[in-house]
Amino acid sequence: MTYNSITESILQELKHIVGDKYATTDADKLEIYKTDEEGNSIYFHYPEVVVFPASTEEVAAVVKLANTCLIPITPRSAGTGLSCGAIPVHHGIVMELERMNQIIEMDADNLFCIVQPGVRTVDLQQAAKAKGLLYAGDPCSAESCQIGGNLATNAGGNKAVKYGTTRHQIYSLTVVTPLGDVVKVGARLEKCSTGYCLEQLISGSEGTLGIITEATLKLRTLPPYSFDIVAVFDDSSKALALPRRILKAGIEPTSIEYMDNRAIVISGDFIKCDLPHAKNGGVYDIITVEAYDQDELDKKMEQLSDLCDEAGAVDVLMADDRIWEARKQFADACRELCLTWASSDYVVPLDKIINVTAELPEIMRKHSIDGGIVAHIGDGNIHVNILNTQNQEPEKWAHTLHAYDDDIFSLVYKLGGKMSGEHGIGYKKKDAFEKFTPAGELKLMKLLKKAWDPNNIMNPSKIIDVE
Repeated sequence: MTYNSITESILQELKHIVGDKYATTDADKLEIYKTDEEGNSIYFHYPEVVVFPASTEEVAAVVKLANTCLIPITPRSAGTGLSCGAIPVHHGIVMELERMNQIIEMDADNLFCIVQPGVRTVDLQQAAKAKGLLYAGDPCSAESCQIGGNLATNAGGNKAVKYGTTRHQIYSLTVVTPLGDVVKVGARLEKCSTGYCLEQLISGSEGTLGIITEATLKLRTLPPYSFDIVAVFDDSSKALALPRRILKAGIEPTSIEYMDNRAIVISGDFIKCDLPHAKNGGVYDIITVEAYDQDELDKKMEQLSDLCDEAGAVDVLMADDRIWEARKQFADACRELCLTWASSDYVVPLDKIINVTAELPEIMRKHSIDGGIVAHIGDGNIHVNILNTQNQEPEKWAHTLHAYDDDIFSLVYKLGGKMSGEHGIGYKKKDAFEKFTPAGELKLMKLLKKAWDPNNIMNPSKIIDVE
């Protein structure tokens, strides 16, 4: 696809739409938007202009202009993604949504809220908590990521085992389509069998099918009682078998997180904390359980303690703030060690996690890869954070990661899994996605993209390529 460049007249039209100071070609500003959380310079691309719209109407006007002038648009919220989804591969316009950062309504009686895409996830969580409510979307990057990005990537996180991913928190979305039309999809209903479920299609489409400018999201009553424990194992296979026991027992945990010993050591060093059993090879299952009744909570705690003992835990401790900090700071710890670190994000059926982790060490050795494993093991989502400890040059490092991915994706798909549970495909995994996705499924996606975005201006070269 051949796109046009930003001319002075187009720049002036953009400034007319969003205001003079909210359309910038300043080199220092453009530097910020050449990447998201990707550290490998081979993926960096600079936008020609960054715009900061303040309303749905401004977003729509920019998109209509881009269609007329054949200019690519890269939508962006906080830029915390790990798949190059917010990198402007074809330059053009980056549409930064940070000014649209209002919680428009918080209805405690009817358990919903209306928010704009630039709201930080943690701010929504805290606003809900102040009213005794829970917004259940909880990616590990909650303190920095924004709702728009969560919706666009169908972000997962720690609470997904009980409450589902971001997709499961949606009632409705206001979306600017790739043609610049403003549409509202979905409704504040508990059930609906009325036509295509477009809000679910748009969630997870990574900005390729439109730009989300407003969302009506579900809230829940905040459970008043909870506990967090960390079950320590000296054998990863025992730790990885525990989630199925917990779920089968009907305990309904809010989260079950796993950290291997390498991850524990890396995070412990980063937060400057001697974590329990870190020095003698321990691995962690970190488990949160909530309840609406103290007796119910006590019963579940007793059940869980017995299950941990039966599974072979060498120690069971209360998971205090340092344990959760270690889990949530693992990505930052890897980034401090190596700017070109990478995070894998595959997902498999729960009973197949052990199959993957059993073969991972050999695959990592084959490609001379060092890293730690963390996982949302209550929903089968495995992260391997990979460190470029040999300081390979950008091109070689990318080649190493692609070769590693090819082996690990072959295993994951053989086991009935997929290459991403929550990070998305973006630009970085696009070629692998085309290789491993069945032809019929891929054809439908390309037909859909072409129909919705005939000029291919909306986040092009993400997820799939279309002609």
